[in-house]
Amino acid sequence: MRKSTIHIISLAMLSVFLLAFKFTDVKKLNIVFIGDSITQGANNATLQPSVYALEYLKAKMPGVTVMQANAGVSGRTTLDFLPGQKEYQNAQRAADSFYKVNNSQLVFSIMLGTNDSAIKGTHGAPVATSAYRANLKIIIDSLLKRYPDSKIVINHPIWYSPNTYNGAMYLAEGLTRLQSYFTEIDGLNKDYRITHPGHVFIGDKDGFAWFKKNYNTALQPEQGRQGVFYLHPNANGAAQLGQFWGKAILKALK
Repeated sequence: MRKSTIHIISLAMLSVFLLAFKFTDVKKLNIVFIGDSITQGANNATLQPSVYALEYLKAKMPGVTVMQANAGVSGRTTLDFLPGQKEYQNAQRAADSFYKVNNSQLVFSIMLGTNDSAIKGTHGAPVATSAYRANLKIIIDSLLKRYPDSKIVINHPIWYSPNTYNGAMYLAEGLTRLQSYFTEIDGLNKDYRITHPGHVFIGDKDGFAWFKKNYNTALQPEQGRQGVFYLHPNANGAAQLGQFWGKAILKALK
């Protein structure tokens, strides 16, 4: 074997070792989940994806203490989590209690956009694609400024049925707008890879298609103004979404 080849292999093995050492050096993982009713889970633990994300991470990270704060609030949009807003302040208080703990890593897991996409009935709806991106950037910039050692994982919102109309009107127009946000999330991630490498990550991208395919067994049937609609995960859907989030967080940590 040529010396150059041996040298390359040695460097690769060293890189793997250093990554593994850095990962296992974390003794405490603290996660703040930011989102709307899907994250909140109607204050029911069996409907909170964050609970299942923690179960997944604890199984994958033996010896690491994993804790969470669920800052999801029903009906909220990106505007409600802008700095200074009540929802942002709640997330900040949770993060303050986690930050600077010895041998710990603070992670923010964000999934917002469902209520932004509504035609009417939620704060700021409909939130234009460009405004959605701008709001997310303000939130992320503020978190990075206050918690510079943190990691932020941005998940794509999940599918809802095109007849969704409860207290707010979503329908097919909202569903189309929701999907337009995906490009903005991905674009922000590319920007942060340059300005804040190793701190902002794309989270789950599989949930949308998975819930669209499995809506009848993963989402709750709810009576709305245009018939039975599907928007909120049931226990099965929450467990799957939590696993998606857990995988995304684990990937960001590695």
